[in-house]
Amino acid sequence: MQVVRKISELRLLRDKLDGRVGFVPTMGYLHEGHLALVKQARAENSAVIVSIYVNPAQFGPREDFAAYPRDLNRDLKLLRVAGVDIVFLPTDDAMYPTELSTWVVVEKVTGTLEGASRPGHFRGVATVVAKLFNIVRPSRAYFGQKDAQQVIVIKRMVADLDMRIEVVVVPTLRETDGLAMSSRNSYLNREERQAAAVLFKALTLARRLKREGVTDAEQIRRQMVSLIRKEPLAAIDYVSIAHVDTLQEMDRIEGPALASLAVRIGRTRLIDNTILE
Repeated sequence: MQVVRKISELRLLRDKLDGRVGFVPTMGYLHEGHLALVKQARAENSAVIVSIYVNPAQFGPREDFAAYPRDLNRDLKLLRVAGVDIVFLPTDDAMYPTELSTWVVVEKVTGTLEGASRPGHFRGVATVVAKLFNIVRPSRAYFGQKDAQQVIVIKRMVADLDMRIEVVVVPTLRETDGLAMSSRNSYLNREERQAAAVLFKALTLARRLKREGVTDAEQIRRQMVSLIRKEPLAAIDYVSIAHVDTLQEMDRIEGPALASLAVRIGRTRLIDNTILE
């Protein structure tokens, strides 16, 4: 496994690779969810490149950029065992050498949910992912379903800008109580960790109601909100039943819908989602 920090070094190594290249962009502090992306990339491509970069452009002024968990030595050990060919560790100076004049802005699908709660977040995401795609030139790029809106934004960007990249979405990996694996779970103390299971309980409730024939989206939202409010440590940011492609809120569910939510457990903001088939 080769570890590089300079864009020029990465490009030289990329030029030597034959066959399909799978790419997994991460912000580090890896867990089994990340490794599931790497495993699938390893199975489907001749070579695998992983980037680790905590992108300042996607954090708001009062968000957790400085405190975001980092453990590079552990990450590299995990990636070596997983059979990764190249790890790219760009610096801020490499990714943003001057004050940026060009940003990638994906409209419409960024105006709700995470986009409404975190203004500017998806401008930072789309820009850094576009830059990484240009540097790595992958055949396939792998993302987790847990960040459903991010996946939709990146797919839209790839289609609109005619990027020759296949975006592969890997199912969310969960803990035994259903909590979606996330680097931010490390912020939770024991009591908060137990309380965080309420996110999955709410999504499970939404799935059950849909299976039972409930198509009134507002009824499902109300019942999800009612369940979450029974948890004293939980504070709701949003609960959504939206169209799986446009992310517009639905009145009546006709076809697949995305049930998603953002909830603060103590000071930690967690997101999750499920598809209502």
